[in-house]
Amino acid sequence: MKKLIVLCMLGILTGCGGSGTNNNTIMLYARDASSGTREAFEKATDLKEKLSVDAFTVDSNGDMATKVGADENGIGYVSLATDFAGNKIKPVSFEGVEPSAATVLDQSYKMQRPFSFVTRAENDFGSDEKQQLVAAFIDYMQNSTEGMQIVESAGGVVDISKSTPWAELKKKHPIVDKDNSSITITTAGSTSVEKTVKAVLEAFQAEAGQFQFKMNQSGSSDGYKRVLGSEKDGPNSADIGFASREFEDKEDISLAMANGVYCFDAVVVVVNEGNKSIEDLSKQQIHDIFSGTIKTWEEVMK
Repeated sequence: MKKLIVLCMLGILTGCGGSGTNNNTIMLYARDASSGTREAFEKATDLKEKLSVDAFTVDSNGDMATKVGADENGIGYVSLATDFAGNKIKPVSFEGVEPSAATVLDQSYKMQRPFSFVTRAENDFGSDEKQQLVAAFIDYMQNSTEGMQIVESAGGVVDISKSTPWAELKKKHPIVDKDNSSITITTAGSTSVEKTVKAVLEAFQAEAGQFQFKMNQSGSSDGYKRVLGSEKDGPNSADIGFASREFEDKEDISLAMANGVYCFDAVVVVVNEGNKSIEDLSKQQIHDIFSGTIKTWEEVMK
């Protein structure tokens, strides 16, 4: 009996039959089915409805980064805006192209997607003051030099050459010169946009009368529902919905006060920072890994 226990302990310590550090079985991590990140990833790698049943599902960009950073054999995919070093993950090049703002803008990096927004319908914000403030925020985020620089510094990809100084744009928005501390702007939708949107909201507070804001990011599919769809008048309602993809045909955004794209993002395949052998993967390799055809790191290196 003692011999059996010792053998079992040795098996655990060497990773036999489990996911220990000496077991080279690839551990797959995928976003939930409603994720815009997952949609962009699967579209770029021809994985729609082909994901391995062994993939572990996570429900946010941050959770993905944490899980892969804690698993030496892990592989997943995150937004370019993710803090790679802070989460102990390493970005992997796609088809020989490094993910970066420059390669997204010149379109040489093919696994990319838009960060989209949509607002409530005109005259459906509860007050005219809030509607004016939301319109001002959208203009600041999408078009101002200052707002676009903040988006860029938070990891979003923008073309600053197309921006306009806020001093010029704000002339259209006299609401920003009032005390707006009693107004709260609520956002919803994609978790991938959280870092960029939060950074712009925080900067805009000082420019727009110290309004309050609340972020309720839970996934791209909720962005539309909470401002124009089935949840727009419920407890989860929001003023601005975000999606880390284009809005779908079934998501009718025609009634929105405003909608558009405020930046672009790369979807980046990541591995644990301790994985020194993987620097670049082809579309076919990623497809074979996430579909379960390739199961070990040795197979990847063949």
